[in-house]
Amino acid sequence: MSRRKQSRQARRRQSQSQTPRPGPRRWLTASAVLAGIVALGVTAVMLTVGSPGGKESGAFPRPPDSQARPVRFEDFLGSEACRTCHGQQFSVWSASTHGRAGGPPTHVTLLPPFDGTPIQFRDAVVRPMTTEDGRFVFAVQRQRGAPEVLEVTGVIGGGHMVGGGTQGFVTQHADGTVRFLPFDYSAAAQEWFCNTLGRRNEGWLPITPDLALADCADWPPVRVLGSHRGIQNCQQCHGSQILLTKADDASGRFGTRYTSLAVNCESCHGPGRRHVELMERGAHATTEDIGMRSLATLSTDESLAVCFQCHSLKTELTQGYLPGAAFEEYFSVKLPILIGAPFFPDGRVRTFAYQGNHLASACYYAGSMTCTDCHDPHAQTYRNHVGTPLDGRFADGQCLSCHPSKADTPERHTRHAVNSAGSRCVACHMPYLQHPLVGNLIRYARSDHTISIPRPGFDTAFRITGACRQCHETMLPSRLDSVVEQWYGPVRSLSQGTGALLDARRIGDLDRAADLVLPTQPVESPLVTFAKLSHFFLRYVHPDMAELPERVVQLLSVHAHSNDDDVAALALAGLHLARGSDPTVRLFLEETLYELGPRHVAVRRRWVAVLVIRGRAFQVTGDLPNALATYRKVLDLDPDNVEVAEMLATFPTRAR
Repeated sequence: MSRRKQSRQARRRQSQSQTPRPGPRRWLTASAVLAGIVALGVTAVMLTVGSPGGKESGAFPRPPDSQARPVRFEDFLGSEACRTCHGQQFSVWSASTHGRAGGPPTHVTLLPPFDGTPIQFRDAVVRPMTTEDGRFVFAVQRQRGAPEVLEVTGVIGGGHMVGGGTQGFVTQHADGTVRFLPFDYSAAAQEWFCNTLGRRNEGWLPITPDLALADCADWPPVRVLGSHRGIQNCQQCHGSQILLTKADDASGRFGTRYTSLAVNCESCHGPGRRHVELMERGAHATTEDIGMRSLATLSTDESLAVCFQCHSLKTELTQGYLPGAAFEEYFSVKLPILIGAPFFPDGRVRTFAYQGNHLASACYYAGSMTCTDCHDPHAQTYRNHVGTPLDGRFADGQCLSCHPSKADTPERHTRHAVNSAGSRCVACHMPYLQHPLVGNLIRYARSDHTISIPRPGFDTAFRITGACRQCHETMLPSRLDSVVEQWYGPVRSLSQGTGALLDARRIGDLDRAADLVLPTQPVESPLVTFAKLSHFFLRYVHPDMAELPERVVQLLSVHAHSNDDDVAALALAGLHLARGSDPTVRLFLEETLYELGPRHVAVRRRWVAVLVIRGRAFQVTGDLPNALATYRKVLDLDPDNVEVAEMLATFPTRAR
């Protein structure tokens, strides 16, 4: 095992072993919590202390914020600044999919022809054209309305992805935003398509004379580069160091800044100005400070966070993120589960997501696998966990470097001929799966990063075309299940957490649901733990509950001490929402917040976000009393929350 791998595993074990020290006034001791868990079969004592619906005793005290060095846009220099000293890395990066991820429109970067060939809608004709002065434009002529000419000022994507590479286009808008155009191009199918989600809700559809321009979700162009509350956006993913800010005056204008529409060196390494200045002065000869952190020293979760900036579905906690800042203080990769259930119970993609579901893989939570154990971060080629280059994405070395016993007579494990497609590790454990939300007309399949075990019957029940069915299309799932069992014996059951979540969805009783989903498992995916807790929170927790089983409070308190920021925040939010008026619970919440130390910023922002999400859900369903009570909890935790203040201003006077 490499020193890098051993170091990561040691840091991970140390992190998992470090639990917060109980404060002097801790109302639930560790022994009391364990006793409560053991005694789950005993009739629950109902917690009735305090006055449900009563007013909390002022806003939560705020521990001091982090004193970390702020990250400024001006400190990013661009990849060319790295070229002189890091020529080899620059060379392979510039030829990689990151280096060619986007940029200004040219005849080289554009995949479709801009030669005037019409794109025919039912009610409009769009012509991609090249003007006499060399600009690339879409000339739009609708049946009703004046003609428009939309200039392409940037290209997003290069059709690189094996599972379906696409290319999008952006234009500079009059208000200062950079907006996505509704005309996308599939490199695999060599056809134009648009996204109809939010309009026809049929996923991604090829543009044909049967499709109206108004069926496209991005018409007129509304989705922007960068993040801003209340505007559809793609966050900071499609480019490097994207910042979207709104003017302080009444003009309504925005400012959009970015270093590049490619993914540059500083997207991973952080701002380079201080590093370059130190190196040019020769300071590295007298100090260990090189002006940026070496990515080789990151823990497992820190390493994943570098990639999850873009390769994950995430909820923004606060605006202004730039690489090099604390990712966990700006984004959460698990909160989307509370909003739209993007994953199946075992972590695979249910709607549209990215590779963040690697958090549901046993290779991560029972091991220490990071993205760079398989992917070379500069060339985007493939390697094993000790850095040995591999032939390609389907090379078995990615798995066999950790599972060497499977290399001995591989056909005994794979039951397929050696060197056949069915004998590849990734064919069975990381098959390409089409993202359901996009539909099936435009190919957009991504490798399953949960690294799952083939379970044909389970897959079919969730309408997943799993590994076995992708080749054996005509074989019944029951027959495939029997073959798998004949070859390998009884298939390993799903994790306890996943099974508990599936069982909990079939019942409607709070006590039984708590028994299933709230206890922590010895080894469990944090993504699955969060999904279980989310199910309980959304179904059973509401503001100022008059009675709550004491063991539920105890079990939530266990999760409140989780080393995972999302799990801890959701448990704290559940206690705050249901019993925040209880003086005893209130004391526990305040002490736990203080004991978080430097983590308090990340956890507190998630805690606020959970309550905002829950308040919106109440509001959408017309439950204004519970929405109002939930929003007041937000202000209890974050008195200056502008978003909630604005929402409360829309409530009828009688509701307030």
